[in-house]
Amino acid sequence: MPRVVVDVMLKPEILDPQGRAVMGAFTRLGVHGVADVRQGKRFEITLDGDATDEAIADLHRMAEELLSNPVIESYDLRVEE
Repeated sequence: MPRVVVDVMLKPEILDPQGRAVMGAFTRLGVHGVADVRQGKRFEITLDGDATDEAIADLHRMAEELLSNPVIESYDLRVEE
């Protein structure tokens, strides 16, 4: 069964306070050499049929309307066979 992965991230111009907090923790824990941290969400959707063009189009619509806030977030959708 095909699996669709949707990664949702804040747009680059949007401040990411959670990413900043993780970056601060890295520094406190002695992890060096990390330039930036951005936090996001990942959705794994298993289809019960083929990954047809129609099914993928529906998932793109859901990613825009349900899984992400298009004002401040962008998403990447990919099919993993």
